[in-house]
Amino acid sequence: MTSTVRPEEAHAPTAPEFPMTRAAACPFDPPPALKADQEQGPLRKVRLWDGTTPWLVTRYTDQRTLLADPRISADVTRSGYPSPAPLRGTSFSFILMDDPEHARQRRMVTAPFTIRRVEALRPAVQKIVDGLIDEMLSGPARTDLVQSFALPVPSLVICELLGVPYADHDFFQLNSRILISRTAAAEDRAAAHGNLIGYLDELMADKIARPADDLLSGLGMRVEAGELSRREAAEMGVLLLLAGHETTANMIALGTLALLEHPAQLALLRDTEDPKVVTGAVEELLRYLNITHGGRRRVALEDIEIAGEVIRAGEGIIVPNDIGNRDPEVFTDPDRLDLRRDARRHVAFGFGVHQCLGQPLARMELQVVYSTLYRRIPTLRLDTALDQLSFKHDGAVYGVHELPVAW
Repeated sequence: MTSTVRPEEAHAPTAPEFPMTRAAACPFDPPPALKADQEQGPLRKVRLWDGTTPWLVTRYTDQRTLLADPRISADVTRSGYPSPAPLRGTSFSFILMDDPEHARQRRMVTAPFTIRRVEALRPAVQKIVDGLIDEMLSGPARTDLVQSFALPVPSLVICELLGVPYADHDFFQLNSRILISRTAAAEDRAAAHGNLIGYLDELMADKIARPADDLLSGLGMRVEAGELSRREAAEMGVLLLLAGHETTANMIALGTLALLEHPAQLALLRDTEDPKVVTGAVEELLRYLNITHGGRRRVALEDIEIAGEVIRAGEGIIVPNDIGNRDPEVFTDPDRLDLRRDARRHVAFGFGVHQCLGQPLARMELQVVYSTLYRRIPTLRLDTALDQLSFKHDGAVYGVHELPVAW
C-alpha cells in the first residue's frame, strides 16, 4: 500500500530541519536524528532553509535506486530542486545538468580521470607526498597537518593536471571555502564564484593563445572549435579546481584524525606492505567518513513510487550518502571502523550517471597518502584534545579547519 502527502501536510511543523546536527562527542558519525530516521523508515519530509520540504531518503538500496532513476533530475534550475543555499549570481557546470547536455560536457573532461591515466600519475603524486613529508620532518616536530600536508597534496596535483599555477593557491582556496559555505551570505558566495570564474576565464584566454599539455588547454581547444563558450569552459574549470582539491584535502585530514582515534586500525595500515590492504582501507575510510555530508540533491520529473511512498513530480529529493553508508542492512556493524571490511559498495562518490568523475584520482591520492604518511612518521599523534578541534559543520564538505599533530 502506498501513501501520499496532502499539500497541507507537506509544510507540517513536524518536518525536522535539514541539515541535521552531529553529536559533538561523535564527530565521525552522521547526525543522531538522521540515524533515527533511517531506523524509523526509509523516507520522510524535512525542512530546508527556505521553508521547502523535500523527501529525505535514508536507506542504501532506495538511495541507489533513485540515483539511477531517469525520472529524477539534477538540474538546479528546475522548480522544486532542493537547493542547499540561495543561488543568486551563481552559474552552474555539468554536474547540475541533465543528459544529454550533462553527458556532452562530461565527456570533454573524462579522459584525464580514467584509471589508466590516473595510475600514470602515481609516481608524481608519490613524489609530492614524500616532498611534503620531508619538509615537515625538517622543521619542528609539530604542525597543522591541514596547511602543511592535507591541502597542498591535492592542490598541487589538480593544479598540475589542469594547468593552474600553484602560486595562486591561496586565492582559489579562500574563494572555494566561501563558495561551499552554507552560512556565507548569498552576495559573498556570488562574489567568490565571480572571482573564480574571472580567474579561470583569464587563464583560459592564455591557454587558447599558448596551449600546453593540460586539461584547461584541452578545454581551450573545445572553445576554439565552437563546442563550448569560454564562459562554459571557465565554469568547468572552477568545478574541477574546487572538487579536485577541497574534497580530497578534507578526506586526508579527517581520515588521519579517525585513524589516530582508532590506533589499532592505524597500526594495520601503517605496518602493511600489501597494496590490497591499503586499497581496502581507503574504501572503508570513504564509507565510514563520507565528507560530502549535505546529500545529493534531485527533483522528481514524474510521480515515483518507492518504499511505500509516492514522490510527486516537482518534489525535491535529498539522498544523504553518509547515512546510506551506515545502513546495517548492507554493512554489518556499520558504525565501527574496520579497515579489513569489504566496503567497495559504498556510495561516497554517489551513484548513477552523476557519480563523481574524479573518483579514480581521489582514490589514488588517498592510497599514496595513507600508505606513506604513517609509515614515514610512525609516532604521529594528535597534538590537542579531540573536543578542542573545530569541525566544518557549516560547509558542503565536512572536515576539520585545523589538525594539530606532533611526533
